[in-house]
Amino acid sequence: MKTIRKNLKEAHRRAGMTQKDVAEHLGIGERRYQDIEYGKTLGSIKHWDTLEDLFQIPQHQLRIDTPPDK
Repeated sequence: MKTIRKNLKEAHRRAGMTQKDVAEHLGIGERRYQDIEYGKTLGSIKHWDTLEDLFQIPQHQLRIDTPPDK
């Protein structure tokens, strides 16, 4: 199953970034970014716009949560 967590984790790894790097780029604390990545909080539209620009991946693809195959 593709989840927001897997999508963001894969994106920041491909970019050669850590969670801390991404958080600094967003101007938030690492814990706040982890909450977004783990789906504990949604994050603001501004954060998703920045993530889209940072990773060059449309935010709807980053946020997609697909159900498991049957």
